[in-house]
Amino acid sequence: MEGPRPRDGDGPLAEAHARFHRGEHAEAEALYSAYIRQCACADGGASAAPPGRPEDLAAAYNNRGQIRYLRVDFPEAVADYTAAIRALPRFEVPYYNRGLVLYRLGQFDEALEDFQKVLNLNPAFQDAMLSLKQTILDKEEKQRRNY
Repeated sequence: MEGPRPRDGDGPLAEAHARFHRGEHAEAEALYSAYIRQCACADGGASAAPPGRPEDLAAAYNNRGQIRYLRVDFPEAVADYTAAIRALPRFEVPYYNRGLVLYRLGQFDEALEDFQKVLNLNPAFQDAMLSLKQTILDKEEKQRRNY
């Protein structure tokens, strides 16, 4: 699931989103990475560029994480989702996305925490409700089988 659209309709982040939606994932990933580096430089005072809005930075990390998830690069996707959460802790989408990866990796306790956090932030998030229920069922099945 992708993050919010940037408010700057013609900037590099908007171009990254456009490429992402066109399925040009390598190009989108490069643009997201450049945006993230620009924000990091601005935060460290090494650049004259203004730091990004937390919403935009979180969206860039989340969407780059989506690209990495699609590439089945789960550790990098989890790292990006975690960075998105650090940038904007009230943004439920990266918790959900990270929970999905953790679920696929069989890390049910961690996935449960993420899905519960999503629902604390947004009780109407239907996919998170379904994922939470499925994670509980699969965790119980794993425990029943003792593995």
